[in-house]
Amino acid sequence: MNRRNFMGKVVLGGGTIASATLTGLPVHASQSRKRVSVNESGKVLQADLIVAGAGLGGCAAAFAALRNGLTVVMTEETDWLGGQLSQQGVPPDEHQWIESHGAPELYRIFREKIRDYYKRFYPLTPEAASNKLLNPGGGSVSRLCFEPKVGHKVLEEMFAAYESSRKLILLKHHKVATAKVAGKRVQALTAKNLLTNKNVLLEGEYFVDATELGDLLPLTGTAYITGSEAKGDTGEFHAGVTHRPDNNQAFTVCFAIDYVKGEDWTIPKPSDYDYWKNFTPEMNPPWAGKMLELNYSSPKDLKPKELGFHPEGIKTGNSLNLMVYRKIISQANHQPGFYQGDATLVNWPQNDYVSGNIVDVSEDEFKKHLDAGKQQSLSLLYWLQTEAPRPDGGKGWPGLRLRNDLMGTEDGLAKYPYVREARRIKALFTVKEEHVGAAQRAQVSGLEGKALKAADFYDSVGIGYYHIDLHPSCGGDNYIDFGSLPFQIPLGALIPQETENLLPANKNIGTTHITNGCYRLHPVEWSIGEAVGMLVPFAITKKVSPKTVREDSDLLKEFQSFVRSQGIETSWPATDK
Repeated sequence: MNRRNFMGKVVLGGGTIASATLTGLPVHASQSRKRVSVNESGKVLQADLIVAGAGLGGCAAAFAALRNGLTVVMTEETDWLGGQLSQQGVPPDEHQWIESHGAPELYRIFREKIRDYYKRFYPLTPEAASNKLLNPGGGSVSRLCFEPKVGHKVLEEMFAAYESSRKLILLKHHKVATAKVAGKRVQALTAKNLLTNKNVLLEGEYFVDATELGDLLPLTGTAYITGSEAKGDTGEFHAGVTHRPDNNQAFTVCFAIDYVKGEDWTIPKPSDYDYWKNFTPEMNPPWAGKMLELNYSSPKDLKPKELGFHPEGIKTGNSLNLMVYRKIISQANHQPGFYQGDATLVNWPQNDYVSGNIVDVSEDEFKKHLDAGKQQSLSLLYWLQTEAPRPDGGKGWPGLRLRNDLMGTEDGLAKYPYVREARRIKALFTVKEEHVGAAQRAQVSGLEGKALKAADFYDSVGIGYYHIDLHPSCGGDNYIDFGSLPFQIPLGALIPQETENLLPANKNIGTTHITNGCYRLHPVEWSIGEAVGMLVPFAITKKVSPKTVREDSDLLKEFQSFVRSQGIETSWPATDK
């Protein structure tokens, strides 16, 4: 099929990605009129693309496919869109250049829509309302900290027109249960409604696994790996001696709190409080003190490090104030008296769950560890309310209030655990520490002590940056945290070795346990999803497989031009390396 150009704008609901016209693949008239097909019983849905998981990667894949004329069905286990930034309660972890570049244009538009949401609906001070770089919550972890429900609501707004026209059907409270596979191709998925237990069959030409744990990989027979690889297999400086498939990073059950001075919001004592109060994780090197105490192993050197906490934001010594770290509501940004106190999200070392693995386990095992993780988080809150040391010599802050409304749950805990590591596909190409780790990159490039840059991938379809940040693992590893370099996202890491029409769009791409530590963050996940969402219409239009797109140099160049035409950067400016 010959490629022809169309001149048009990339439509996002009622707006556009950019004011400039963009050149991309043709949106055929037949495509632009297509709707998701529903059989008479409503038990079968047919679309061009089936996306499992509405986290950031899943949403980005859906946006990219929709704006290029495809129909999409997307499932989501909870009732919120946005994955880690909403249902899991984690403000965006981003790099220092995020306001201008280093992520897809659509991701940065999403960030601006967050700011606009606050400016439309919240009683901001004049200074906050006029601030183009408004950080609504004022947290120090990110340039954009906000309430989880706001992230969900903005994504819903962005999808509204596509849902209205039935180009997108979003199945909330649905989890994929089975898959039908013929040879190397997935034919259909069965999704179960978690509220009614009814099933729906999802038929498509392509399928995207954007689940938090890579659920589709075992269901479809797609080859994958879990846990930490052996140094003998990857050659990575920071890899362990043996492959430990059950050694995955801790997950965290996050929650939101605010502070109402003079009031008592102490929760009932959690049933497992005495256990968690005295819990000391078995780590190598050893953990610094007990888990719930305000000290931990510094990620950089694993030496004991003190953390501070004061619910009114008052600095305590030279320690980081955890109340400010992931703050999502700032009184200072709003009219005086509107809020009773600041609010923050609790995703701290003290509630990282290292006592069990949730990857490749039974549903009962998953639930057992999730329930224990909830007890750990509630125990942390109770400790803060009753026993945490105060500067005046007293103990506890009873005015700390669990904000279940901010998390959209009855128990006040996140709708889904914050997952840092999942099943990873055995990809056409695997990103290793030698490609992105600063120290190992210096050695392999012969540039020790000189200007460094990450490996240049000829098949780059996106970029990202974060230091390599591995939290303590359920296998007993303490923090593994070290410098990386601004990196590219290679197309080969997004394509399974065998399965032809299943693509990853979360933490399940072709990385190692080590490099997952810098490819798992918010803007990178979005970038992965958007590249995958554009690969599908490109492959369909060209009538080739994703693997062929990578292997054919002309097709690859054309695809890279296509993604760049819609706001995806494929290389870093030299000044950022």
